[in-house]
Amino acid sequence: MPTGRLATASPATRWARPEGRRERWWGVSYRDDVLALSRPLADAGDLDALLDRVGEARVVMLGEASHGTHEFYHWRARLTQRLIAEKGFSFVAVEGDWPDCDRIDRAVRCLPDAPDDPSAALAAFERWPTWMWANEEVLDFCRWLRAHNLRHDPAERVGFHGLDVYSLWESLREILTYLREHDPKQIPVALAAYRCFEPYGEDAQRYAAATRFASESCENEVVDLLVRLRERAAADGSGRFEAWQNAEIVAGAEHYYRAMIGGGRQSWNVRDQHMDDTLDRLLTHYGPAAKVVVWAHNTHVGDARATDMAAAGEINLGQLARERLGTDQVVLVGFGTHRGTVIAGDAWGAPMREIPVPPARSGSVEDALHRGAPPAAVLTFPSGERIDLLTDQLAHRAIGVVYHPQREHWGNYVPTVLGARYDAFLWLDETTALRPLPTRQVDALEPETYPTGR
Repeated sequence: MPTGRLATASPATRWARPEGRRERWWGVSYRDDVLALSRPLADAGDLDALLDRVGEARVVMLGEASHGTHEFYHWRARLTQRLIAEKGFSFVAVEGDWPDCDRIDRAVRCLPDAPDDPSAALAAFERWPTWMWANEEVLDFCRWLRAHNLRHDPAERVGFHGLDVYSLWESLREILTYLREHDPKQIPVALAAYRCFEPYGEDAQRYAAATRFASESCENEVVDLLVRLRERAAADGSGRFEAWQNAEIVAGAEHYYRAMIGGGRQSWNVRDQHMDDTLDRLLTHYGPAAKVVVWAHNTHVGDARATDMAAAGEINLGQLARERLGTDQVVLVGFGTHRGTVIAGDAWGAPMREIPVPPARSGSVEDALHRGAPPAAVLTFPSGERIDLLTDQLAHRAIGVVYHPQREHWGNYVPTVLGARYDAFLWLDETTALRPLPTRQVDALEPETYPTGR
């Protein structure tokens, strides 16, 4: 299916709610449904049913209900290890910036100029919130991935890549570095784009404001750069893919920041469309047999058409992947918790801290699973059966990098038809904050994401 435009299709899913079914609220018990779907989760062997559900799918997206929870990262890594080792998945793609993740990729694929320990790559993260990737849980996985790759030929090693759109200035610098060494004739067009952005001091908000109030824009310079590098990559893709991808990021970021200043919803769509396009390029780059594990927040992973996002005109990565590749080739896995602690900030750019997560509100997905599921459980959703837990619309918690637990009862919840949004779910009743790594002083010049921190 072609990409690059907003999807308008209605939810095509086996879990569409029966006509006339009302939303369920407080006082409704789903205990029998939960018991029928749940299997205890104690170790990686208990993920067998989920691997069976994956089957021959090319794309497995693993979510998280927050960016700061140890158990989400831990189990996502354990499942990814099995997908790589047993099903031959080709690369991991995450809700992170391309240049930052490229340093990780070089470390885990054991390239000659990369450090022996991925900790150096993770410690270099500077964009707030650094804890999202610079944490002990990701380091443990990256060390495992490097050890795995050392046992394979370079052409068979598993990569680690970023899908996100924020690294405008970093990607411009990466392009200039590449061109100076490999294609100096293209330097003038890259410098024209760099100099257009230079007056804004790497402050995306200043650039975005200028495009709105002074009719200034670097769009033409960015398009010229993208066209040149796209053509060069088509002629010699093996050595030029990263330069092309960085040019796509510059173009996507420039579009994103112009959309951000005009309002949040359109910028969300620009961002998720960019992530989907990047995922498509990576799958093509790795070859026709390539398979990918995606790590991102539930709000990106779970099909937007099964939430109130669709009524607001919002799309997301999980929806776009299903539309492009087909539901048989894409498996979407959500994660959730009832209570615990989380790493987050009080405001955008604020210092991280451990924040309590109160018990989930009554009538929510989390409340139903707390009442009926084992403390840790895996749920795979069967095809064709009509189960109230999966077909009713229920509130489903989503915590961003900015979090205020006192607002739990009127915020942080997305109305969701669980069986249409995901193909499976990992449940951890009580969770703990993840373990951030020490990093350098970070900037908070990037505009706050929409919705906050997801």
